[in-house]
Amino acid sequence: MSLWLLNHFSTFTLAVFTVGGTVLLAVAGSVLLRRRYPSVARGEHNEMVGVTLGMFGAIYGIILAFVIVTLWTQLEDTQTIVASEATDAALITRDAAAFPPQVRARLDATMSGYVHTVVEDQWPRMRAGNPSYGATETHLRAAFQALQDYDPKSQSEQVFYQEAVTHLNDVASQRRARITMARQELPPLLQALAFGGALVLVPLTFLYGMRKLRVQILFVASVAGLVGFSLLLVFVLDRPFAGELSVSPTPYREGALAQYWSRGAHDVSAHR
Repeated sequence: MSLWLLNHFSTFTLAVFTVGGTVLLAVAGSVLLRRRYPSVARGEHNEMVGVTLGMFGAIYGIILAFVIVTLWTQLEDTQTIVASEATDAALITRDAAAFPPQVRARLDATMSGYVHTVVEDQWPRMRAGNPSYGATETHLRAAFQALQDYDPKSQSEQVFYQEAVTHLNDVASQRRARITMARQELPPLLQALAFGGALVLVPLTFLYGMRKLRVQILFVASVAGLVGFSLLLVFVLDRPFAGELSVSPTPYREGALAQYWSRGAHDVSAHR
């Protein structure tokens, strides 16, 4: 459900529903409670409610901060993994320039097929939460086979051959890390703490009575807005490959890899 919402609605739309909805429900709940129990406006229990609200708010704030920082770090790590994989793939194409034409052409074809499959096949799968190794396995195996079949002759070829093997191993490693990141999501316990805590903190603000209704509405709306915005961050950062804030496949289209996207459809299909 979360993936569907992230992939079909803009971040602004989600913000309107999440933050705006939280504020509206909180204000409505506060006004209804005030009308149902007029004694709340006199603030008879403000001292006890204030202590409870402050203690619970501090604990909940720490939990939310931990969750948001963790998810933001995960997003940055995923971006680094994607950039590293694309960089290693580009370096393989550059290293291949030192090999004989037939070996270079073979590696060029396999790396072209690999980056096209990553962007056109694996990326939609990762956005949908169904990443797969199989989509790129054929091209990766072909690249390994091309290097295994080649016996470098000169010292220069041996140096670039070792570099190409190292970069290809790194591509395989980064691919695994990328797919692992695509499968990760916030553990159920932390989800319960983040979203369940809001169901406790926001209603607590209803009990903190103030004589003026406008002041109480402003107080409740401010807390609800902050909580709603924090939950929005948790929601949009939880899946690094879904939504508007997702990791982009642009690195696979830039630099030395750009040559694979400037060719015609016939050449692209031939590389697959």
